Amino acid sequence: MDRPEELQELRTKVLCMKALRAEEEWQRAGAYSVRIQGMNRQHRISLREEFDEHDGDGTRYIVLLDDGYPVATCRFYPLEGENVMLGRVVVLPEYRGLGLGRRTVAEAEAWAAELGFRRVTIESRTVAVDFYKKLGYDVTDGAVVRSGCFDCVRMSKRLDADHHA
Repeated sequence: MDRPEELQELRTKVLCMKALRAEEEWQRAGAYSVRIQGMNRQHRISLREEFDEHDGDGTRYIVLLDDGYPVATCRFYPLEGENVMLGRVVVLPEYRGLGLGRRTVAEAEAWAAELGFRRVTIESRTVAVDFYKKLGYDVTDGAVVRSGCFDCVRMSKRLDADHHA
């Protein structure tokens, strides 16, 4: 995609992509598909490491669809009180750099706020800290923890009562 008009066409298409709030198993399959393609294959992460006790009922997933094809995802689940853990933010390699990660996180934040949650916590890969800072997240303590094969830092963001994507 070397031509500016192709890039502009794709960016316009991105704006039209549907964001699916996946709660049923057939919908969650879209999130799982993106994670398998975007993480398992690319980083050689085993299925057991990628899919954990937080995958399934009670966890909510955002899936961005390009003409029905899942291309980006994230998940969130309740922690204590009004807090949720956001994670597994994945965009397929061929769709990266188009703002889909930002949109996926914003969709999840809006949904979490609608459900009454007021704080989002993430364990960001160290290479993605700047991405989350741009979205309003702050590093909570700076400690680097190992999560699977990645070094991660805990970050959080307070959601406004009227937060919208």
